Amino acid sequence: MRLWLLTRVSVFLLVGASAWIFSGDANAKRPVPYLQRWAQWDWEHYQHIAQYGYFNPDHPGRVPLEAFFPGFPLLVRAVHVVVPDWVLAGLLVSFVAGAVAMVALRRLADLEAPGTGERAVLLLLLAPTAVFLAAGYTEALFLAFAIPAWLAARRGRWWLAGLLAGCSAVVRVSGLFLGCALVVEFLLGASGLLGRVRAGERVGRVLLQAPALAFPFLSTFAYAAYLHAKTGDWLAWQHAQEKGWYRRFMSPVDTFLNTWHAAVDGLYPTQFAWMFRIEILTVAVGVALTGWLLARRRWGEATWVGLQVVALGTSFWYFSVPRAALLWWPLWIGLAAWSRRRPGALTAYLVTVAPFMVVFTLAFSTGRWAG
Repeated sequence: MRLWLLTRVSVFLLVGASAWIFSGDANAKRPVPYLQRWAQWDWEHYQHIAQYGYFNPDHPGRVPLEAFFPGFPLLVRAVHVVVPDWVLAGLLVSFVAGAVAMVALRRLADLEAPGTGERAVLLLLLAPTAVFLAAGYTEALFLAFAIPAWLAARRGRWWLAGLLAGCSAVVRVSGLFLGCALVVEFLLGASGLLGRVRAGERVGRVLLQAPALAFPFLSTFAYAAYLHAKTGDWLAWQHAQEKGWYRRFMSPVDTFLNTWHAAVDGLYPTQFAWMFRIEILTVAVGVALTGWLLARRRWGEATWVGLQVVALGTSFWYFSVPRAALLWWPLWIGLAAWSRRRPGALTAYLVTVAPFMVVFTLAFSTGRWAG
């Protein structure tokens, strides 16, 4: 919690500084309103859904809003009852959710690699795209459900794990991947079917907990059913992604080539070319992480990261992968364990990565694409 609060102060101060220094007008006498700095990119769509819903004919969205799952906007709408400003309501949701997620990450890291909890939290909070854990976006809320779900699974509390994963699947489609990872962990993990049978527990008793794994799939189905009732299309979410963000299935080779050309051929402004290069680098990290998890027979975690890499790596181009990497808790726990065994590794990481966190925070708060 201490690290969470201290880094929130840093991020909020950075955004405040951007309001004064990067006002967009060199002769401006007043800074840009502070909360306006947080109202960037996808926040507009989350607020629209929270304020008007998905299908309000008097207030149509600028993009296909079905692409955004309802969990975060619904919670923002609930908080708005007592917090009049929409942006502030979104920031408050992320602030509280992020605190929950960091407590869970610390406990999970200490379970997987004793003594690494605080270090894993620090590595995540200083990740380049960590500003999205503070902004009114879905990452913090998703992690507030997903990491406790995985922690519960590792402790053999499958009903709690399934319920929390079901909540995560209301926030992001990533909850569906988490559901798949939980199934694999239930079958092959130490606290699942195989591990507990080896420990002498009866198969029937373990299988009684299997229905809990249905929750994330039921949540995703419920949202699809809602969209079908409104649009007549069971795949409305996917079609919205295709229409608004070119997220249609392509071969991994074509996806890489499209991203490569966008990054190096001068087709886009420099801010986007820069980000496409970061996208390529992050996909490489995701592939390496998946391979490392498979080599260590961490089947559930490999499924969790690998499915995301496959989904993000078979679209028109790599898009929002650096932001998705915030959800890869095996990365932060693995880095924490690795750096703990190597003197100077943590310092080297922080010196290298923390400046990028500053750059990404300033980029996001000034309206530039940052993941």
